[in-house]
Amino acid sequence: MILETMFFTVEKIDGDYAHLRRTDKPSEDTRLVARALLPEEIIEGSQLKYEMLQYELIRR
Repeated sequence: MILETMFFTVEKIDGDYAHLRRTDKPSEDTRLVARALLPEEIIEGSQLKYEMLQYELIRR
């Protein structure tokens, strides 16, 4: 299994979920992720790094 590092922007927070848009490899689609898997302090516009099956806040 290859674990790739990916970068995202929080596009929209919708209750218990967040819509993430990939920024290192732009795509039309967003990724719907449960807020429980994301750093608590995210807001719309936050930038995240996904690595080793974890999301990390890199800029709020």
